[in-house]
Amino acid sequence: MPIDPSAVGAEGTPTRHKWSSKDTLLYAVGVGAGTQELPFTTENTADTPQRVLPTFAVVAGTGGLPFDKIGTFNMAMLVHGEQGIELFDEIPAQGEVENTGKITAIWDKGKGAVVEMTCEAVDVATKKPLMKTRMSAFIRGEGGFGGERGPSASSELPSRAPDHQTTYQTSVDQALLYRLSGDRNPLHSDPSFAAMGGFDRPILHGLCTYGFTGRALLHALCDGDPSRFKSMDGRFSKPVYPGEALTVSMWVDGNECIFQTKNPDGEVVLDQGKVTFK
Repeated sequence: MPIDPSAVGAEGTPTRHKWSSKDTLLYAVGVGAGTQELPFTTENTADTPQRVLPTFAVVAGTGGLPFDKIGTFNMAMLVHGEQGIELFDEIPAQGEVENTGKITAIWDKGKGAVVEMTCEAVDVATKKPLMKTRMSAFIRGEGGFGGERGPSASSELPSRAPDHQTTYQTSVDQALLYRLSGDRNPLHSDPSFAAMGGFDRPILHGLCTYGFTGRALLHALCDGDPSRFKSMDGRFSKPVYPGEALTVSMWVDGNECIFQTKNPDGEVVLDQGKVTFK
């Protein structure tokens, strides 16, 4: 059967995700952290306890998503549309959570369907909610089933210059490193597979771009303190190639910030960005 809009509210089977100090260090390096960010890239530096980048939530807190309950579709037609994280406490350097995924919306966009899912992660040790993630996927060719179109993007950038702006350089090998955190999609490593998708070379993971952006937000808005980082939402708007620089522009309003990430050509690659912090 095609996409089934009645699947909204369906939950996946709870799954556990366990990570080690090595996993969180590898993630940090995978999204560009280095010798200037030793709390996130080492575990044995004097007077520097290991801490975890907030965007590691996309690795630890996304299990048990019930894709099998939304109907049948061609996975090759699915693209990652939006990603959000909400943190209830600082992510520990090593730990374990139980993830429960849920289908929260299915929208009919005509040429495709948008499926939104959330995942709540409970710390196995404390039994308390640790984080919540939200993702939406656009599935090409699966629209036209007569459902509601859903909300449209509404965030507008202020007319003033950004309050903060940070540029990070990605490595030409960035995707090969990031994939070791779990996403082994050959689109990001195999030139022949990327060519089948219409790309002249493998592209960077959207969640790697998300992680680079999260680092910029963390340091500019929270002085590098992950306990102050509360939530982050953004929409993927254009692919990034490994080796490109990413510029994150931020407009602050109290404890909220609107942001946008661009490539070297000035094209927006991550938009509709919003982050909250203490």
